Amino acid sequence: MMKLVQGGVTAPIGYFATGIACGLKKDNQLDLSIVCSEDMAVAAGVFTQNTVKGHSLQLTMKNIKNGYANALVINSGNANACNGSEGYEDACEIAETVAQMMDLEPEDILVGSTGVIGKPLDMDKIRPGLDELISNMNPEGGHEAALAIMTTDTFAKEISLQTQINGKTVTIGGMAKGSGMIHPNMATLIGVITTDANISKSVLQKVLSSCTEKTFNRTSVDGDTSVCDMVISLANGMAENEKIDENSKAYDEFYQAYLHVCTELAKMIAKDGEGATKLIEVRVNGAKSSEDAKKAAFAIAKSPLVKTAMFGQDANWGRIITALGYSGADFDPNKTDIHIGDLLVCKSGEAVAFDETHALEILKSDEILLSVKLNEGKFGDRVWTCDFSFDYVKINASYRS
Repeated sequence: MMKLVQGGVTAPIGYFATGIACGLKKDNQLDLSIVCSEDMAVAAGVFTQNTVKGHSLQLTMKNIKNGYANALVINSGNANACNGSEGYEDACEIAETVAQMMDLEPEDILVGSTGVIGKPLDMDKIRPGLDELISNMNPEGGHEAALAIMTTDTFAKEISLQTQINGKTVTIGGMAKGSGMIHPNMATLIGVITTDANISKSVLQKVLSSCTEKTFNRTSVDGDTSVCDMVISLANGMAENEKIDENSKAYDEFYQAYLHVCTELAKMIAKDGEGATKLIEVRVNGAKSSEDAKKAAFAIAKSPLVKTAMFGQDANWGRIITALGYSGADFDPNKTDIHIGDLLVCKSGEAVAFDETHALEILKSDEILLSVKLNEGKFGDRVWTCDFSFDYVKINASYRS
């Protein structure tokens, strides 16, 4: 039985965190965060498939190969990407400095960065910030850490819950940032998921990878995949449950709780898309294959014309079936049914009379469901996205300023 609790990434036993303002962002906004486990934790990660990769991310990909970590430091306001050897050296300095302060090894420290690409990190601000960061981390600091990783996000994205595993209470906490440059090819954001579960490295990686595919990789705001995307998961075993193995009831219970955390974070990201006014869930059922369902759902979710229609509260289902037509999915348009909310707008590929007033009421909502039935097979998929508003262009037209 899952139960929501407070605390975010510090809800599990043995985690400390905080966020501070070191001056990377304007107006004294929080821009440097740390999440730390009291004991050495097993670590898993998923990373952007963009060929261009930020320097902090490159270091984390290297350090996480040993399967363990104690802390993760993330700065916002600067992506630390495309800065040549200086960028990688700066990431290494952050890891080395934190390790020295905490009496750890540099490879025990993971590093993340998010923000503007092609601008060197201001290490003169980060160095004193690291000392303040470590001095102030505490077991109630999860919310400050979630605030400090935000860029164009309008709210902190965090969740934590408890479940019972083999008679022990296991807690899972998560935080994420993501508002623009959101589209799958790993994890379209920066996220941290902590747990006090006793679980092996290989099983934690399997859970993270599987849940990522079903959640973060089913989220799209604008079709862009960032160079800094990653989700890191730490598990310190302090719940003292019997170690979770595959093919067991304990595994299933842990997986469902972990999936719930990832799902809620993914939905928050889609809902907070840059300039978004609506969370849109696209469901496709009755496809011939899982790949056809995925292609169809993403084509609708990525369509600028569908997204602008949702913003304009226009029940223009023709844009939905058009997106299906170029999706690459194998289907017969003459079998296709489309619903906007609970309203049937297309039956067997043809227009049906529907109540425009009811359609408008559905589209005024801040959460909208678009359902497609291909009536070809048994496979389905879903994608979360958002509408495109005037503010999306305003935000991205002046991002660096």
